[in-house]
Amino acid sequence: MIRPLAETVSNPIPPGTRVDSLILTDGNELRFAITPASTHPARGTVIILHGRNECIEKYFETICDIAARGFTVATFDWRGQGASSRLLRNPAKDFVKSFDDYAADLEQLFEAVLLPDCRAPYYILAHSAGALTALLAAPALSNRIRRMVLLAPLLDITGTRARKMAARFAANTLRSTGLGKTYMLGGPFAIKPFAANEVTSDAPRYSRNCEILQQAPELAIGGPTASWIVAAAAAIKKVSRPDFIETIRIPMLIIAAGMDSVVSTPAIERYALQLRNATLLTVDGAKHEILQEKNFYREQFFAAFDAFIPGTGGEALEMELSD
Repeated sequence: MIRPLAETVSNPIPPGTRVDSLILTDGNELRFAITPASTHPARGTVIILHGRNECIEKYFETICDIAARGFTVATFDWRGQGASSRLLRNPAKDFVKSFDDYAADLEQLFEAVLLPDCRAPYYILAHSAGALTALLAAPALSNRIRRMVLLAPLLDITGTRARKMAARFAANTLRSTGLGKTYMLGGPFAIKPFAANEVTSDAPRYSRNCEILQQAPELAIGGPTASWIVAAAAAIKKVSRPDFIETIRIPMLIIAAGMDSVVSTPAIERYALQLRNATLLTVDGAKHEILQEKNFYREQFFAAFDAFIPGTGGEALEMELSD
């Protein structure tokens, strides 16, 4: 049964949005939503790929912003989070065996929903772990996706080298001894006070997102399991190989957050330099979730988006990439 979209007074469902589900080949179910463009002419479809512990509802504001630019917007809850199938008996645990499963789910959604129901050309807007999955899927999507915009992609976490090595060792040990379903970071979901949050400096948007999960707590998940950490590390290692980077042909705009305390901005900047067809923008002062940030930071994102995505108001970045 499809879980309806949850809305609050401060977070209404975008006009015309329809929600449905896709049964995957392994029997799991993805909840997806499609919102029509709210202006003309129609310019194609933007596919939003969420980060870890996000859901469709969190992106209502951004969906409206993009629909107002003439795009259909398609998005979905990844397996294991939101209102898609949970993978463990304890549904609060964030678990996946491999990020290849996420990439395969995106491919199935393309075949079954996006190609028949959504107007081309197709663009991807992806955040954090969703951006890592976009990179992983990029070689297979080169004939389908015209451009990608990656926000704060998960290419490394912040912290000292010793801390990161210890975390990887612990996660690998737990998974190899059959304890991959153990919480690795954090525990059951709990709403943090605004002062303790690491993702945004915008109090009203943070409060809005908390209200969503207070009304529909079943959309939230807790911390990542050891298996999820191992899978993420394996995906980062794969997309960072020089031979893999050589296979990425899709033009990309990569946007880092200058005050990110979740993922490593220097790692993002180093990665962008290795891509043959990428432009990098660092939004100084912004925290990890740029689309949930203050208007000052969101406006910088949309200025870059509009310059990069054809038909949204500027072709300067497009010309730069083609030089």
